[in-house]
Amino acid sequence: MRLTTKGRFAVTAMLDLALRGGKNPVTLAGISERQDISLSYLEQLFSRLRRHELVESVRGPGGGYYLARTLNNITVADIIRAVDEPIDATQCGGKENCHDEHRCLTHDLWMGLNAHIYDYLGNVSLATLVAKQDACKEKVMQDRRASKMTPLAA
Repeated sequence: MRLTTKGRFAVTAMLDLALRGGKNPVTLAGISERQDISLSYLEQLFSRLRRHELVESVRGPGGGYYLARTLNNITVADIIRAVDEPIDATQCGGKENCHDEHRCLTHDLWMGLNAHIYDYLGNVSLATLVAKQDACKEKVMQDRRASKMTPLAA
């Protein structure tokens, strides 16, 4: 089981948007440059995100995208579902036909794992991810300040 590029890039782009969003829309070209994601790929992803009402767009000069909901009301699971990214540990895609057209012995195990993954991702909001990024930035700044104050050994 693997989260593909589509899901990873969608979450990364949405976090970038959340970190830079505010009064002005954020351009996909800016996200593309900062995150090294193809602009045409981002256009496809944001089309899906807009259809699922996670982002809104502004056309024209100064246009771009902004979040359609508050940071607390967008989860990683919402983003992954919006871009049609299945996270499935079963071999059969949940159809119960993985062992000679019958349910395999471990089907319930993998279905339970799927439920736990979606439960976890459904409890991680963009607000949580933004807070973690802010905490990382603050830690880096503290480390830099501390290293400037520490005298070099002779």
